[in-house]
Amino acid sequence: MSTATLHSWSKIEPEQLNPLLTRQFVTGNLAMFARIILKKGCVVPRHSHPNEQITFITEGALRFDYDDGTSHTVKAGEILVIPGDLHHSATALEDTIDFDIFAPPRRDWIDKDDSYLRR
Repeated sequence: MSTATLHSWSKIEPEQLNPLLTRQFVTGNLAMFARIILKKGCVVPRHSHPNEQITFITEGALRFDYDDGTSHTVKAGEILVIPGDLHHSATALEDTIDFDIFAPPRRDWIDKDDSYLRR
């Protein structure tokens, strides 16, 4: 029988990936929930992943750019769904707090094989 697990952001060690980007995450069997803090000007370089991503901005604004030349600016209170394998980048237009759900969990994050974030 499975059991529920309670987590608190205050007890999850923040991971400082670079001077402008900090993350925390919790994984389940089928999905991952992440809290990302980006300082204004932070750029998440172009990348893709097989995981579906659902992004919810609680503070600030992020601009997502895609290979076809389109973009979305996601502001506090807005949600963006990014399908798996879609190449994208993101730029923090303001200091931003972003919550992301990934399904399935990001193996590259778990294994710390995400050097594109650590520059």
